[in-house]
Amino acid sequence: MTRVEVFDPPLCCSTGVCGPNVDPVLLRFAADLHWLANQRIAVERYNLAQQPQAFAANEIVKAALTEHGNLCLPLILLNGAVISQGCYPNRQDLARLTGVEPEASPAATLPVIQPRCC
Repeated sequence: MTRVEVFDPPLCCSTGVCGPNVDPVLLRFAADLHWLANQRIAVERYNLAQQPQAFAANEIVKAALTEHGNLCLPLILLNGAVISQGCYPNRQDLARLTGVEPEASPAATLPVIQPRCC
């Protein structure tokens, strides 16, 4: 089974999607990981603030942190190999990197909220 591991920078909670000021990038990425898991990809996510032992136990992650510091985070591994570092890939990139058939319209999964004028 294909396995994706996400090593996040220190976040306030496991996904960073909490509190009054949610980063829309983290919200999108959380939805994209959920989508990826529904495509029969094993997804594991680790937060440096809450699961430092996962970072210390992985030699690839330790080497990246030694060389680049926290700038390499988020670090994303596919079957143990680095596929992304320093940013959160979008759904199309995740599909391409994992070999999953992308959706026809990934934006259609989340409602678009338009601000209304008085």
